[in-house]
Amino acid sequence: MSKRILLCDDSAFIRMMMKDILNRNGYEVCGEAADGLQAAQRYEELKPDLVLLDTVMPETDGAGALAKIKAFDPDAAVIILFADGERKAACECVKAGARGTIVKPFKTEQVLEEIKRVIG
Repeated sequence: MSKRILLCDDSAFIRMMMKDILNRNGYEVCGEAADGLQAAQRYEELKPDLVLLDTVMPETDGAGALAKIKAFDPDAAVIILFADGERKAACECVKAGARGTIVKPFKTEQVLEEIKRVIG
């Protein structure tokens, strides 16, 4: 059975690129969210194996969404997506329980290596 992944990024283009990478490599994108509140709600609905979560989003940022997800499921596997200028926010998310990071712009190999490291 393929691993189920929830994509959370306010950029439809990033979600489309990431979805393509994941689908081509045997992962199932079980849902998407365009803001932090949706991310937490979709996590509770879908209970995915992994969340790819952007640091900067409307409504609630990545740190806020991560806190809500972790409050619902302390064992949630979350990888933070961030641009180079958002490194500090990404580090704070890791301290708060995210299991990994992917810097944007990303390369396919980088995405796949980090996902494999986090969820196998």
